[in-house]
Amino acid sequence: MPSFGDLVRAWQRGAQAVERGDWGCALQLFSSVPDPPARICFNVGCVHMLAGDPEAALQAFDRAVTKDACMAVGFFQRGVANFQLGRFQEALSDFRLALEQLRGNAAIDYTQLGLRFRLQAWEVLFNVASAQCCLGLWAQATRSLEEAISKGPEGAREDLRTALDQVQKQAFLQPRQVPRGEVFQPHRRQLQHLAPVDFLGKAKVVVASAVPDDQHEGVRPQQPQRPHTEQVGKQVLPELPAASGPESGPSQDPSGAGGVTVEDPEALLTITVQCAFTLTLKAPRGADLSSLRALLSQALPLQAQCGQLSYRDPGDGHWVPLPEEEALQRAWWDAGSGPTGLQLQCRGVGGRPVLYQAVAQHGYCAQGPEDLDLQPGDTVDVLCEVDQAWLEGHCDGRVGIFPKSFVVPAGQCVRCHAPPPPGPSEISSEGSCGKKV
Repeated sequence: MPSFGDLVRAWQRGAQAVERGDWGCALQLFSSVPDPPARICFNVGCVHMLAGDPEAALQAFDRAVTKDACMAVGFFQRGVANFQLGRFQEALSDFRLALEQLRGNAAIDYTQLGLRFRLQAWEVLFNVASAQCCLGLWAQATRSLEEAISKGPEGAREDLRTALDQVQKQAFLQPRQVPRGEVFQPHRRQLQHLAPVDFLGKAKVVVASAVPDDQHEGVRPQQPQRPHTEQVGKQVLPELPAASGPESGPSQDPSGAGGVTVEDPEALLTITVQCAFTLTLKAPRGADLSSLRALLSQALPLQAQCGQLSYRDPGDGHWVPLPEEEALQRAWWDAGSGPTGLQLQCRGVGGRPVLYQAVAQHGYCAQGPEDLDLQPGDTVDVLCEVDQAWLEGHCDGRVGIFPKSFVVPAGQCVRCHAPPPPGPSEISSEGSCGKKV
């Protein structure tokens, strides 16, 4: 048994065949739908009318109004088919049934149901008059047209008065019908469901050492110009000052310079930084923000200068921005109680600086391709303040604009204008690029 998606596809392809005038293909596709609904039966009838087979069209419209006894446009088209077959009494009955289904309304708009047509009361009355003329009921036809003139719009009244003059001269009228080539289309929401959905997303490759005790304390970046992470640690760590953190002990630097020796395993804590890939580095416990950025800049210069640093809260797993030293010291304290060390995230998009992070308070549905969909609770990297009401940001790999009123700042604003990468003696701290340390 075909799936619902197969039925919708056949419906859509049948409607496309009608648009290009391929009646045979359209009938084959519509007929392939088992137990078709009233709208597809209506489509079959319209195609038979276009193909010049009113008898087959009559049978299709019969099925349509049997499945949906309130389908006014179905009775309307069935009346046209009966008229073409010379069954004027049946046509008059169908037109009156269509008028009943209007229930006193001036029109029924079928656009929302997929048919680009408005069935208007004056058109139905015009067809009633056309059938009455063929039955010799000229006086009744005159009254039907006078009623149509009273209900019709200003633009149609001139034509209706012309038709009234013809009826008074006992001239016959041809009934109106649904415009040529118009059939019910499947709803666009149904068509959207036909598109394949990747529930798992794209695979992300994380390069990391598979051996816990590997002597290479990190990973080797794929780009040849980037230094090995083990070399980064050996170049930077001896020069990093050991900031006084909650768990830091007395200095063990034999030179008395205030540093911590790399060889002391008790004084080192693992730091994991998420950028385009994951790096595992070694840094003294309690190191400050500028020291961490100096360590990161040896491998990722641009991200280290302009990225928004955040740490993963071991309690709830959320990423917490690090706008200042006080927040970093709390991060060191939290990291001391977990087995994974301090996990950092460096957020940036295409080298653009992150002004600050914001949290969505309300859901926002994109109105165009330039917009950014938001769900309540989403963390957004704000990249640009478009104007007083709109921001541009990045969230989950997507970049777009969104209303400023839908979010609130997650931390202190961090602005950096991304200067050229610093030399070995230049490092970047929050809000100050290229600062000498």
